[in-house]
Parts: sequence; C-alpha cells; structure tokens
Amino acid sequence: MSMSDGQDAAEVFAPLRPRLTRIAYRMLGSVAEAEDVVQDAFLRWVDVDRATIREPEAFLRRVVTRLALDVLKSARRQRETYPGEWLPEPMVDAAPDDLDDVTLPLMLALERLSPLERAAFLLHDVFGAGFDEVAETIGRDAATCRQLASRARTHVRAERPRFPVARERGLAIAEAFFTASRGGDMTALRALLAADVTIHADGGGKRPASLAPIVGIEDVVRVHAQLAPLFAKGGWRVMRYGLIDGLPGFVTLEADGVLQTTALEIVDGRVVNIYVVRNPDKLRHLDDAVH
Repeated sequence: MSMSDGQDAAEVFAPLRPRLTRIAYRMLGSVAEAEDVVQDAFLRWVDVDRATIREPEAFLRRVVTRLALDVLKSARRQRETYPGEWLPEPMVDAAPDDLDDVTLPLMLALERLSPLERAAFLLHDVFGAGFDEVAETIGRDAATCRQLASRARTHVRAERPRFPVARERGLAIAEAFFTASRGGDMTALRALLAADVTIHADGGGKRPASLAPIVGIEDVVRVHAQLAPLFAKGGWRVMRYGLIDGLPGFVTLEADGVLQTTALEIVDGRVVNIYVVRNPDKLRHLDDAVH
C-alpha cells in the first residue's frame, strides 16, 4: 500500500469516525472498546479494495457492528461476574451531530437484549439502516431482522422518555441537586426527589459503592444524610454540569482525587433515578474533557 492510498483511506474514514464510534459505543457501553473497534475497522478499510465499495458508510457500519458483536459476546460474560451494578462508561456532552435519543436508561435496557436484538434495534431504529442492510450485517434474513427489532422495541419502549426534560431545566435541577446533596440540605434534596427514586452506583469493586440499588425517597435521603459530614470536610469540586448519556448531571473531582459522574433521570420535574459512576477505569477518557 502506498502512502497516498493510506491518505485516501483516511480522508474517507475521518468524517465517518464519530458516527461509527457512536454505533460501537451504543453496542458496547464502553468508550475504550468502541474506539478499539473503530480503529480495527479503519485498518480493515485500509486493506480492502475500496474501488469495489459503492457505499463506504454502509460498508463500515457493517464492519463495526460485526466487530462489536464479537466483543459484546465476551463482554456479556464478564458483566455476569461484575461486582455490583454495571453502568455504561459515561459520555459527557456529545457534540450536536452525535446526539441521538439513546439515553442512559435505554442503554441499560439494551443490556437485557440478545446481541442480535441489540444490533437490529440500533441499526434500524436508531441509525436508520434498512432491514436489507441489517440482514447483511448480522447474517440473518430481512424478515428475521424485523422480528428481532420488533422484540427489542417491545422490551425497551418503556425506557424511551415520552416527555424528555428540556436541557436548561434539567441542568437547573442537576445544579440544585448538587447544591442540596453536597451542602447537607436534606429538606431541599427531598423536594427534588420522586417517592420511588433509586440510586444506581457503579464502583466496579475499586471504589466504595452500594452493590444493589437503593430504592425509595427515605433510604435515598438517609444515604445522603450519612454522607453529609464527609462532604462537609470539602476536598471535592464540581468540574462541570452537562448531559451524561443524554441525562442532566455533573462531573466531580472527589476528595480522593478521582473523577465521578452523576446523571439524573427526571420525570415531571422530579428525580426518579440517580446514576453514579465511580469506577476509575470507566472515567479515564474524561480526564482531558473536564480539566
């Protein structure tokens, strides 16, 4: 391969990389694994006879999805033994061109699907691929792919917000939540929470985190009241407010010097789910973005 061939391949691939990365991330829930998959796809793109490919984006979408399916099969086995709750690696404030309606709750719902259901749903319902392309990608006929996508749609329908909170309103609630929870104002915190609010925390066995969800306003307030004296000592700071996998939230640098993300699912102006990622392995990609 000549240098010019490599440059030509890169010029075609570069504008597609963000979208391909997003597909891989939605499949895997891991930024690092998604980037590895996309880089592997680029190497295959460099080696392929590109003159025979009429639609580079469709071709690369197929390559990325197939590679992600291989990774997903292994990842699912690892997640079965994951210590405590597993949450996706957080993506903070994606660029406008990279936004879609796959929020964090929907990503968690996708975890309950089979790999093929997940691929069919994402490719067709989220990224707009036709069922003929989906069939060629996952090695099933178009009718089967329609069934896969339909089953997936049924499973995840409840996780798609019918009335998503406006960005400005969501970030205002996130800021109020942060101020109340870190300042020890349990009355103000309680006013922000739904009765059945739930905390989901992912420490990955590397940082303290509840191994099971904490459910109900009384228990959630009690946990924050217990943390209040620790927060009062200081040593932490908010790095930024923003959207975390489509949900309003914030990134903090904790007293131990490690980043943490908190994302809030808000329904009818109240917080119904609190998603906290503490596992440092899932936050390394945020270092440059928030400092």
